[in-house]
Amino acid sequence: MPTAAFSNDPGAASLTSLAGVGPALRESLAKLGLLTLQDLWFHLPLRYEDKTRISSIRDLRVGDTAQVEGRIEAIEKGFRFRPQLRIAISDSTGADDSQSTLLLRFFHFNNAQVNQLAIGTRLRCYGEVRRGQHSLEMVHPQYQRLAEDAASEVEERLTPIYPTTEGLGQKRLGGLIQRALALLPQDELLELVPPALREANAAISLRDALLYMHRPPPDADLTQLSLGTHPAQRRLAFEELLAQHLSLRQLRNRLRAHAAPVLRGDGKLRRRFLAALAFAPTKAQARVAAEVARDLREAAPMLRLVQGDVGSGKTVVAALAALAAVEAGRQAALMAPTELLAEQHFINFHKWISPLGIEVVWLAGKLKGKARTAALASLRGPAQIAIGTHALMQEGVEFDRLGLVIIDEQHRFGVDQRLALRDKGRAGSEIPHQLVLTATPIPRTLAMTAYADLDVSIIDELPPGRTPVATVVLNGTRRSEVVERIRAACAEGRQAYWVCTVIEESEVLEAQAAEVAHAELAAALPGMRIGLVHGRMKPAEKQAAMDAFKRGEISLLVATTVIEVGVDVPNASLMVIENAERLGLAQLHQLRGRVGRGTAKSSCVLLYQAPLSATARARLDVLRETNDGFRIAEKDLELRGPGEVLGTRQTGEAAFRVADLARDAHLLPAVQRAGEVLMREHPDLVARLIARWIGHAARFAGA
Repeated sequence: MPTAAFSNDPGAASLTSLAGVGPALRESLAKLGLLTLQDLWFHLPLRYEDKTRISSIRDLRVGDTAQVEGRIEAIEKGFRFRPQLRIAISDSTGADDSQSTLLLRFFHFNNAQVNQLAIGTRLRCYGEVRRGQHSLEMVHPQYQRLAEDAASEVEERLTPIYPTTEGLGQKRLGGLIQRALALLPQDELLELVPPALREANAAISLRDALLYMHRPPPDADLTQLSLGTHPAQRRLAFEELLAQHLSLRQLRNRLRAHAAPVLRGDGKLRRRFLAALAFAPTKAQARVAAEVARDLREAAPMLRLVQGDVGSGKTVVAALAALAAVEAGRQAALMAPTELLAEQHFINFHKWISPLGIEVVWLAGKLKGKARTAALASLRGPAQIAIGTHALMQEGVEFDRLGLVIIDEQHRFGVDQRLALRDKGRAGSEIPHQLVLTATPIPRTLAMTAYADLDVSIIDELPPGRTPVATVVLNGTRRSEVVERIRAACAEGRQAYWVCTVIEESEVLEAQAAEVAHAELAAALPGMRIGLVHGRMKPAEKQAAMDAFKRGEISLLVATTVIEVGVDVPNASLMVIENAERLGLAQLHQLRGRVGRGTAKSSCVLLYQAPLSATARARLDVLRETNDGFRIAEKDLELRGPGEVLGTRQTGEAAFRVADLARDAHLLPAVQRAGEVLMREHPDLVARLIARWIGHAARFAGA
């Protein structure tokens, strides 16, 4: 949304209107998305440095970030293990007192730097205080030399530290922002949200909030600012969340402005499908399937997200939607993020739907030669349902009459990828319906804001017979006990998973870890049939191992996290996750969901390597306490933040400048109310708000 379009907006002026902004500086600023005066006003500090006072070295404590002054008492340059420059300074609190001496340590320095420093030189330093071997120290502090007779003047305000880029230092950027703030208009020109809509979230004006954030006074509460709870931050967070919400609403309106095929089938295929199932759908599945069917009968494109906890039966809902498309003479395509999950869907659909006389085609990146040629030809003609990976949206893939796009685990795909598959079915102004699925429950607060472009359905009921999984957390030193537990469980005819994790995401390292674990477990459990699955195996090998496990020919399956979703073996009742502290809550919950799918009592053992960080301990404790995916999702949001929980979103990406969805959830009802009124009564303000907060980062606006 080009801000220059708003000629009456004082913030829309180009940065070249500021003295000193030439072509080179303008290019550097553009790398940060800073093109207008308004962009500088809303380019907010990451944090603050307190250089408003000088601390005594004697009073320093480990963990403090402080500014001190002192004279150089000693200089030592060493190269024993790696280059190192050590400078001892002391202040007037007494040279004989060890607490009045501070060590400055540098690992990156040059001779010119060293030559400027001499014993007796006065230095002012700013940095974090750490515990050294013999005294307190600062590693790579900021420092400046002081003239002998220079007065100890300090900053009048806290020093803001801004996001910046190579070639653009803090001092230059900060000075530029201060010049831009001098042009900040009065409230009547700056405010875009009518007072009645701001409610109690705007006790402070927008102008005062911006000035406070850029120029906090010396007595500002740094703790409050770091937590994001200052009234100035709440005022800005409210407006940022509102802009985010409005941008997604606009995206939805643009998408809904397209036409879509009316998928009004006679229901015969769906009735035959349901009659042949070995189980009756739950009430929640039936409710969500009805919501989807209602959307498909509309001439505007469906944009629906179906959430359901592990094992809640989203695949049945997807199959019913696909059959509705087929009944109406259209094709459906289901895309999954991994080959294993896509294969699982293909197996289920083939088993359920092929007996109905419907052709289901498989397409993945590793499908080559004649098989790929045949699949592509089917999509252009007789095939009614396609299932695959990213390969479905690649160049050369053409559909005959695509009417429905289903995307599983949609948080792993960007909006651009979702649109690429959708556009395979574009015919003039008509686009296919879209159904997106996730087995990762998304907290209500997150869904309200980050998924405002989608209708949300929740399958909040598990099929009957599913048993809660008992979870235990054990130190890795008790690995041998866990191996014995596997021996006992498999001797009783049950099956188990052993999941290997590595620190770095690497198929090679994961494969090596799984192969090592497989060899060790084979040695510890002689005579037991042990299988192996990892991402480096050929698809046929992976499928053969999985099939053998499903048939009960393998008692223990050693695997990487490729089994995270989609694998369903009811007889598997024990899951061991090695190095569980390396995984996030959502992934641990997904893995745990591979067991407890039958009637046998099931367990999950989380093995960890000590010492555990506080966050890792909190994650494992949550898993031990609950099987509720939505409660786990709320905790995941609290621990990791919205960006991590959502994954790649790209339009309306949850990379906020001020707002935090977990912290600011209480603002969301007011945000939604304000959004409704603005969309209806002030569309001109909507465009300006989006330009202010999202502006040049808004993508796919015309999708």
